[in-house]
Amino acid sequence: MDRTFSEDVKLETSPTVGKQFTFSRTSSTGSIPAGCASSASSAHNSDDEDSDENKPTLSYKDRRREAHTHAEQKRRDQIKKGYDELQSIVPTCQQADSIGSQKLSKATVLQRSIDYIQFLAHQKTKQEDELDSLRKEVMALKIMKANYEHIVKTHQNTPVHGQNLVSDEVKFQVFQGIMDTLFQSFNATISVANFAELSACAFSWLEEYCKPQSLREVVLGILRQLNNQINQ
Repeated sequence: MDRTFSEDVKLETSPTVGKQFTFSRTSSTGSIPAGCASSASSAHNSDDEDSDENKPTLSYKDRRREAHTHAEQKRRDQIKKGYDELQSIVPTCQQADSIGSQKLSKATVLQRSIDYIQFLAHQKTKQEDELDSLRKEVMALKIMKANYEHIVKTHQNTPVHGQNLVSDEVKFQVFQGIMDTLFQSFNATISVANFAELSACAFSWLEEYCKPQSLREVVLGILRQLNNQINQ
């Protein structure tokens, strides 16, 4: 029964009197038996445990907001790390800003990085062109070397009869004869009245007397003369 007080019922028996019931009431502010106290304590502990278990958890929106905040902070840290690495790698970013601030702005770091990358690309193109030109020169030198080696080898394998038969004096006579013949024609053709006339006559002389066919005839005539002199 729900009451504000507890009742203790005591049953007493007497040899002279039959059964006698004695009722005693104890106020709610009085002492509580040990069994009741332990029951109350265990009930209180169970209530605390229930309160811990029933503690409100983060909602889906709160968890999502917390994850977004963490991801955003991680992204900002990565961006900052990237700017720091650019500033340490790019030489122009290591120079002080024109304003004199100790720290370059992100826009300045990006612009200087772009300029430096374009400079490197230009240098790369220039070096590739130079390398291609050097490769062509090396190829030309190899061809020339092969040609000279072939000429030397052919000359060494070809037997020469009467080697050193023509002396240097004879060579000089051939050269002198060619020059004398050309000078005679030059002296007879060229007029030195003025520079303009000299220039015009010189070109005319070259076209007439210095053609391959004309020189060939001059050389053949000189060689015949020397041959006749040697055979006499």
